[in-house]
Amino acid sequence: MSSQLSVWLVASRPRTLPLSVAGIITGNAIAFKGESFSSSIFILSLLTAIAFQIISNFANDYGDGMKGTDNAYRLGPDRTLQQGLLSSKALKKGILIAALISILLAIGLIYAALGGEQLLVSLIFITLAAAAVWAAIKYTIGQGAYGYRGLGDLFVFIFFGWVSVMGAYYLQTQTVDSTALFLGTAIGFLSVGVLNLNNMRDIANDKNSKKNTLVVQLGSQKAKLYHYLLMMLAALFLFLGMGTVWVKKNPLSLLILLPILIHLYQVVKIREPRGYDPLLKQLALLTFFVSLVLFVIYNRYQ
Repeated sequence: MSSQLSVWLVASRPRTLPLSVAGIITGNAIAFKGESFSSSIFILSLLTAIAFQIISNFANDYGDGMKGTDNAYRLGPDRTLQQGLLSSKALKKGILIAALISILLAIGLIYAALGGEQLLVSLIFITLAAAAVWAAIKYTIGQGAYGYRGLGDLFVFIFFGWVSVMGAYYLQTQTVDSTALFLGTAIGFLSVGVLNLNNMRDIANDKNSKKNTLVVQLGSQKAKLYHYLLMMLAALFLFLGMGTVWVKKNPLSLLILLPILIHLYQVVKIREPRGYDPLLKQLALLTFFVSLVLFVIYNRYQ
């Protein structure tokens, strides 16, 4: 692997990619039992979600780097612009190319799922794809960057939760389902939890850099209580998504909630912001793991 390629791989932040596809896997898990399930739609959905995440990672590297938020006082990993591994011009080009690839993938996905007959629904999904690109870029870029105004949690919940799960389910089935809503809500809360851990880790530097995340606005203690609430709501909606009848027949399925409880115990013990860093990766992988378990539950046992 060339040194330049390895730099772009670092900028794409591979450890964030499992979280980006958790909602897609969950939505397809619910749809898998259907006779019309398409593997090509599933694969295209995964690739599109990954492309959107890479845009966000490039844009976050550029936006926080240009604003000076990525600096020596930040506790997280050093970024490519911060280290001088990529120039701002190169990152802007990378954002543009990633955006173009993601839109092409999204159009291919929408056509594969809906064909040329459902024009109105196709336009709605194209609009959602364009909104996802906008959201990925505007999180940190520009004076109106919403991540600097405490709105990151809302956008993560919408796109990683509802849009990802319910969108993936609809593209497979062309129907809506309360299960997709419940599980989309659960995945959304878990994804917001990952962002909240990131922001709790970086609270001091974000505050000094005038990045007014929700954690900065709440303060450390209230942000920790907010995290407990996110995890408890995620567990509740996972339970609702699996269904009480199903849980009564298969009580062992409740073990899916155990990693969330363990995570909560680990968060309780943290006393310094630096301690949140390993939990961030763990929660992202936990969310991915939950989506895989849901895939097994909905397709092997139902």
